[in-house]
Amino acid sequence: MPHPSSHFINRELSWLEFNQRVLDQAQYAKVPALERLKFLAITSSNMDEFFMVRVGGLQLQQSQGIDTPDPSGATVTQQLTAIYDRVNAIIRDQYNCFLNSVEPALAEDGLERITAAKAKIPQLESMHRFFEEEVYPVLSPMDLDPEAPFPLLSNLGFYLCLRMASGDSEFPHRFSFIPMGKAISRFVTLPSERGYSYALLEDVIAHHAEQYYPGKRIEECVAFRVTRNADISVREDSASDLMLGMEEVLSSRRSADFVRLEIADGVSDVTLEFLQEHIGIDDRDIFKIPGPLDLSSMMHLTDIEGFPALRDAVWPAQRSPAIDPSQSMFQTIAEQDILLCHPYESFEPVLRLIDEASADPDVLAIKQTLYRTSRKSPIVAALKKASERGKYVTAVVELKARFDEARNIEWARELERSGVQVVYGVRGLKTHSKICIVVRRESSGVVRYIHFGTGNYNEATSRMYSDISYMTCSESLGKDASAFFNAITGYSQPQPYEKIESAPLGLRKKLIALIDGETQRKRQGQKAYIVAKMNSLVDPEIIEALYRASQAGVIVRLNVRGICCLRPGVPGLSENIQVISIVDRFLEHARILYFYHGGENAVFISSADWMPRSLDRRIELLVPVDDPASQRRLIEILDTYFRDNQNAWELQSDGRYRRLEVEPGQPKFRAQKHLYQSAVDAVKAAEQADRTRFEPHRPAVTKD
Repeated sequence: MPHPSSHFINRELSWLEFNQRVLDQAQYAKVPALERLKFLAITSSNMDEFFMVRVGGLQLQQSQGIDTPDPSGATVTQQLTAIYDRVNAIIRDQYNCFLNSVEPALAEDGLERITAAKAKIPQLESMHRFFEEEVYPVLSPMDLDPEAPFPLLSNLGFYLCLRMASGDSEFPHRFSFIPMGKAISRFVTLPSERGYSYALLEDVIAHHAEQYYPGKRIEECVAFRVTRNADISVREDSASDLMLGMEEVLSSRRSADFVRLEIADGVSDVTLEFLQEHIGIDDRDIFKIPGPLDLSSMMHLTDIEGFPALRDAVWPAQRSPAIDPSQSMFQTIAEQDILLCHPYESFEPVLRLIDEASADPDVLAIKQTLYRTSRKSPIVAALKKASERGKYVTAVVELKARFDEARNIEWARELERSGVQVVYGVRGLKTHSKICIVVRRESSGVVRYIHFGTGNYNEATSRMYSDISYMTCSESLGKDASAFFNAITGYSQPQPYEKIESAPLGLRKKLIALIDGETQRKRQGQKAYIVAKMNSLVDPEIIEALYRASQAGVIVRLNVRGICCLRPGVPGLSENIQVISIVDRFLEHARILYFYHGGENAVFISSADWMPRSLDRRIELLVPVDDPASQRRLIEILDTYFRDNQNAWELQSDGRYRRLEVEPGQPKFRAQKHLYQSAVDAVKAAEQADRTRFEPHRPAVTKD
């Protein structure tokens, strides 16, 4: 039965509203200037991926004559029209924020971008030396012969286009490209009387461009950047070797159709027409940029040392009071289940569990999923070490993790060389679940220690993403975890689980059953309540189940960071549903679910968002948290987010978001700051308890 289109917000426009909220954080005067620059960089990076994947996919559908409406009723053509209108408005706001607010604020504190036009003599001399010694020997122009094939431009490639008079009446203009590449930093350090001054590489090259063509007058030197369609996936039904298939996908992306041209807004008509003709894109795909291209690269400036007044106060990750550093992780987990809230609490115990397992002679096996890892992953190193020490090590490495394919291929090969059993995910699905099992022989028998997470096994992103780790040696969860891995690695039919649920088999059905259970209890006059936190809510069946719950009177509170296609607050449909989004210094990434469940408190963590791709095309996990202390903490974390009146946005029924403000007489409350302070206070309380605990000296035992 089709769902009414009026029930849904368009997915793409909802995503753009999320990027607008990130941009609004950059425009927020209360945020320090370097942090505002970071948010600007994120909006730019987000937009790159949006064009490569979402816009690229829609353009491909349009070129194939597909114009099917989405659940909101918008056709492909209508979606693209609305996208371009919204994107142009976001670009305008981005550069207004950067040029007229953030950059002046940075310069005022001594972090300043210098152009050749306003450079002082020592700075001009420094630019010249840098060009002569660093740039000219490395970067070479590509002269464009009008009768030769057009060069291959790389995806997200940054180029300078030079235009000169040719003296040829048939081809009056001569063009050449200078590929910027990545061999030389875009940020050129200059002498400065205070702070840090820099020039952008493209400005330095443009100022010296005539040195590439002595005796020629450069009529124009303009920066441009191209984006190609990256919505390309491996045909697993025809790829006999998935590794080879993924390498072919990476190769295909290098020559895929162009979906966007970004170019400096002062470009002449002559140069723009030349580029448009050879790149082959429509007018709508050209974006004239009124400032430096690719603001995502400005993230580099946030790594420069100093400038404390321009940054957030440091929030170092806290140790968990539940973990004694003097005892092994196995002993700690055997005594109690451990729940960690990152990045407020350190990810180190997760790393330590795997590292200890690699060296422990009683550990028989380690089994782990790897979706996105860091460049120098200590977890990969520990798995290799474990295998080399004779342990049975299985790693499910997802080669299809978008934009991390090349790194994962490299990790897979390294692990295989160390003797690790590597499984490249499951045919036709992405393995997105976050799970690790350590199987250990103990005096009582074989014990399984399990880590379930909502985030990746990546110690770098664990310092920036808000996620949950749950460590347990529950026998029932251990059995389920083993069955899960055996089904993936053995390509066998999964057996029914005792506790967990997984996609694509039963996860949607389980979620709808939980929602419908609250609906039925409310109709029977019982208390019913749903609170859920996730990154995206798109799935029509789940949205309709939530509408049924609202119509029955169930209070539904949703914390959805990004895309939300549900319309809250619609009379007779969703007036009992509230949707908020938190955009703050850490990326909200945890998936936590709470159902009142007749007073029994059904609490879960999950790797899955409520999206068709997560529930139908990925291997995902829904994990019950039955430990009472861990349950209470997860419920408290969920409640914390709905108290935020500093960085919370509430979704309106028309798809727009409204920043929640402090009510008269109400104290300011910032959820992420509260969670961090709670972690600090917990450590202080534990230290105080240790100081007030008396431990008597025992007399030494002597032998006769």
